[in-house]
Amino acid sequence: MRDDCGGSLMEGKDILNQHASASAAADAAATPVSGLPLDDRVDELRRQFPIVSRKAYLNSNSLGALSLRSLDEHRRFEELWNEMGAGAWYEIWVAKLEEVRESFGRTVGAGADTIALMPSVSAAVAVVWGAVAASARATGRNRVVLTELDFPTVGHHFLSQRANGLEVEIVSSPDGIHVPLESIREAVDERTALLATSHVFFTSGNTQDAAELTRIAHDSGAFILLDAYQSNGQLEIDAPALGVDFLVGGALKWLCGGPGMAYLHVRPEVRIDPVTLSWFGVENQFLFDIRDATPRADARRFELGTPATGVAYTAAGGLSVLLECGIAAIEQRNRGLAQDLRDRLADLGYGLHQAADPAARSALVLVEHEDAPGAVHHLAERHIIVDHRGPLVRFSPHFYNTIEDNERAVAALAGT
Repeated sequence: MRDDCGGSLMEGKDILNQHASASAAADAAATPVSGLPLDDRVDELRRQFPIVSRKAYLNSNSLGALSLRSLDEHRRFEELWNEMGAGAWYEIWVAKLEEVRESFGRTVGAGADTIALMPSVSAAVAVVWGAVAASARATGRNRVVLTELDFPTVGHHFLSQRANGLEVEIVSSPDGIHVPLESIREAVDERTALLATSHVFFTSGNTQDAAELTRIAHDSGAFILLDAYQSNGQLEIDAPALGVDFLVGGALKWLCGGPGMAYLHVRPEVRIDPVTLSWFGVENQFLFDIRDATPRADARRFELGTPATGVAYTAAGGLSVLLECGIAAIEQRNRGLAQDLRDRLADLGYGLHQAADPAARSALVLVEHEDAPGAVHHLAERHIIVDHRGPLVRFSPHFYNTIEDNERAVAALAGT
């Protein structure tokens, strides 16, 4: 059985060994054939994601489409559980967890040793702040800076810590689309322990300058946590080159791996330890020694107990499809699809909630609508799946979408 990006789906081979050759093939095929990268294989690719044969699925910013490979991977997990029971743990399931760390790492240009598996970004933020707060006590830094356009879970965690004396600065946006770097620079000072903000804002699709944000934090002696949930899988990311201390994301959205599996990338030079240590985070895990709490030297010291192995299999399936297609080619395709969608909407007179600078726009396209919930329902009745936030309808074309999907969606929206 062949996969939809040209590599072997399973065939008894190790998936990790397939990634390098398949990614190289995807990069070589990135030259547009019919105007967009991956057009030469889009029919096969779409067969890997069955939902797109039934619907114009333009909601990957909320939940990536489910692939046949993820289904096969999860069935494999169930078969192993049924056949081997706990015997699957030590060699097979532990190896799968390491494969997923390696795959997450590849999506951000980093090694598996810099990746800790997490149940959610909320958990990652909590464990990072525990470590940062403990390290900052001696310096008197007790301030966190974020922005009003960041996803609420980030703000909720830090606001909950105000009762413990934490000062939280939320930088305002002048337009609901972006936050000026100068405003962030003014907010980050010698009292700041952590700058926590988004790579791409879920509220506007605006991409922030992650390298400059890192400079702002480090110039003031603060750590930076970058939320890449809305960028990873649709944009190329080189976390080591950016120099971010902590980067969080997950399989749920653009990485097409489903809920329940997130990750935390930790820059190797960051030597602080978590204040919550689990048995997956200690150096000699399988000695089962309750008296030995030596943290691992790598990012896994931040892991919060046994990862959800079943969802790791599902995540591995989606991640492998993206890595084999190549995120560089996916980014180019998504940008082309998003621009086509914007042009069609603008031609019909719709107001677009977007960055003034085209370079700062992502594949998240937000449209002003007087009845956004009603528009989403209207499109769903016509098998076009999008979502909304407040008065904005959100479209998010991904690499399995086509120009025809855009045509259907815009025509249906025009009928609302």
